[in-house]
Amino acid sequence: MRLLFFVTLLGFSCFCNEVFGVHISNLSGSCFRCLCHVAGCDMTRGCSDGYCGPFFISRVYWVDAGKITLPDDDPERQEAFEDCARDYHCSIRIIESYMAKFGKDCNHDGVTDCFDYMMINYHGGRGCSKPLFLTQSGRRWLKSYLECRF
Repeated sequence: MRLLFFVTLLGFSCFCNEVFGVHISNLSGSCFRCLCHVAGCDMTRGCSDGYCGPFFISRVYWVDAGKITLPDDDPERQEAFEDCARDYHCSIRIIESYMAKFGKDCNHDGVTDCFDYMMINYHGGRGCSKPLFLTQSGRRWLKSYLECRF
């Protein structure tokens, strides 16, 4: 079950997601829209070169996220990854689970926010502190993210 709620405590406000009891701060609907935008957000995208769906998710990412599946599917079924990754809502569950495991402050600004989640999606959970401007594809992701967020 996923809950999205707005919390105000002691004057601090944040959007919060809760996935299977795990708190993920600043992972909001608008952040998901930007993460999708950065990945191309093609709702009709199948799978190519090992990546699938609107968020362009890899099988390794899916496995690291815990093999999230469509309801009543078997994660060991050969096409379970592809079917979930091509489905927008199932893809969101994959990303939520991945961020619950790997979410951190990649740019060391003191906040884990959508920018950090975008960095994690680009570099993977273990290497998100690397700058994006070093590669052409990284510069495209950064430009696309900034267009979406601002």
